[in-house]
Amino acid sequence: MFKIAAALVFALTLAACDAINTLTEGLSHAKAVESDLEGSTGMRPQVGFNWYNGRLVSVTVTYPRIIESKPLHDLAEAARAAVSKEFKQTPERIVLGFALRQS
Repeated sequence: MFKIAAALVFALTLAACDAINTLTEGLSHAKAVESDLEGSTGMRPQVGFNWYNGRLVSVTVTYPRIIESKPLHDLAEAARAAVSKEFKQTPERIVLGFALRQS
């Protein structure tokens, strides 16, 4: 009985380490995407991500306001390139957003 309990604790510990490792790596990738996009657009976005079973499902890039100096197509291409480069994986979807302020 003790061996089964010890094996269960060991398995849970390994699973938790993998989840923590995925989270910390994901955060460092997100910060790198933010830096890349700030360099190319002049504005730092917030980047969020969603992993499922080791697969990158989605990445959300949200700018604090609309960037009028660049066409939307160029912003989308920059986001796609930065996400693929830094996460080293192409997500199923990339969501590009802008926060709108009320006047």
